[in-house]
Amino acid sequence: MQRWGVRAVRAVSACSEPATFKSTINRRVARHGLRHHGTRTATARVPTTEPGLPPGSPSKSASTTTSHGQRSTPVKKDVDPYALVSSDLEHVRTNLIKLLGSANPTLTSVASYYFKHPSKQLRPLLVLLFAQATNGLGGRWEEKCAESIGERADLDWPLSRPDILTDWNPNMPEHTSSFESAFELVPPTLNNPPHIPAYAPPTPRTSSSSILPTQVRLAQIVEMIHVASLLHDDVIDESSLRRCAPSAPAAFGSKISILAGDFMLGRASAALSRLGDAEVVELMSCVVANLVEGEVMQMRQIIPAELGLSSDGEHKLRGTESIIQTAGSSRVSQEVWNVYLKKTFLKTASLMAKSVRASVVLGGAREGEVWKEVAYAYGRNLGIAFQLVDDILDYEAGEGTLGKPGGADLHLGLATGPALFAWEEHPSMGPLIERKFERSGDVELARDLVRRSSGVERTRDLARAHADKAREVLQLLPVSDARRALEVVCERMMKRTR
Repeated sequence: MQRWGVRAVRAVSACSEPATFKSTINRRVARHGLRHHGTRTATARVPTTEPGLPPGSPSKSASTTTSHGQRSTPVKKDVDPYALVSSDLEHVRTNLIKLLGSANPTLTSVASYYFKHPSKQLRPLLVLLFAQATNGLGGRWEEKCAESIGERADLDWPLSRPDILTDWNPNMPEHTSSFESAFELVPPTLNNPPHIPAYAPPTPRTSSSSILPTQVRLAQIVEMIHVASLLHDDVIDESSLRRCAPSAPAAFGSKISILAGDFMLGRASAALSRLGDAEVVELMSCVVANLVEGEVMQMRQIIPAELGLSSDGEHKLRGTESIIQTAGSSRVSQEVWNVYLKKTFLKTASLMAKSVRASVVLGGAREGEVWKEVAYAYGRNLGIAFQLVDDILDYEAGEGTLGKPGGADLHLGLATGPALFAWEEHPSMGPLIERKFERSGDVELARDLVRRSSGVERTRDLARAHADKAREVLQLLPVSDARRALEVVCERMMKRTR
């Protein structure tokens, strides 16, 4: 892995573009307000460590070196991830609702409902931080910069005529067709079509980094996909609360909530196509499929009691053997853990992993460069750790803290990490899991068994193992404030209470 990373850095350093092209790009980038990191050399990847800091931690004097010989601002030991990309996050937040407008006011209201309540915006944050941490490293960085200030710079303009995309929208009468008469053929216009404005450089937006407009739009798309999944989940789970407010199904009804989620995925797909990168479209489309697969797996999951426990000591989680073997001689079978962690990946970690990989692709990373692999490994491990902590909080926190009903997993018949670990210490948990806690008193008994076991602590250890691995892979990136911010995200995630 280390050797692969060094090769990738050397490949980046040996730029194949003519110097005149690179200088032209640099001038255009500077003129339009996108700060170019420059190609970072292999020496920028070597982390410096001071006494008292763990290996790989950025020192107080750590800095990066660009190909132009310039040194960046020293990396701070304590970085606020949200403050680092605050202007871009604000842009994501304020412009997101504009992407959700519909001719139907009810649909617009439901689709934008969750965006009007406070959220952590973790997924957009990760997209933006990886953009900041890796932009300038990939072999196609100059090409992506040129695209960002070229004719594809305005991501709000459609690739097809508005009347084809929207059919009829009373808010856009000049661009759509009503149904009062038969539809007339529209003669094609080959040169400068009227629905696409003549190119004018976009107005520079104050940015905290060299984050490209396509990456900011990706952050919005990721949040749209996430919220669409929440709309669907709240219907399936019959949840009454979300973000300390009535859930969309409670406020508007289940049917309209499902349709609003579908509508949001449609708008996200249209925005995704305008990014102009087939690999990114493929990654994010797979995320939507993964969300559905994970939900179906959760709904259909049946764990027979006899499948659960073994005493041969051979059933372990790869990479976490010491965590899984800490209590008693019985072990929850490998198959049960595989199903649980696969479902966790599909429903939670897939979106984080593939969205941050997509962000690095939009920043110019080529196939064979390590930057995409770092992003995916980080997102996958962080996503699993995030959900494991969420499963812990379902036992530890109440509605006021979580912003959603506490203890929901057991009521839904779901056996998560704490219950599976408790099963190893208390075999009587097995029949409860098999019948999905359906009988009167099952939920209370299961919670008591978890409390009398080390299930919560062992689940936290498992989450920490994944979080530590996420931090470990970051060491392949050059030292920077953005890399440190991604480490801080891991640390804060393990301490979160909601």
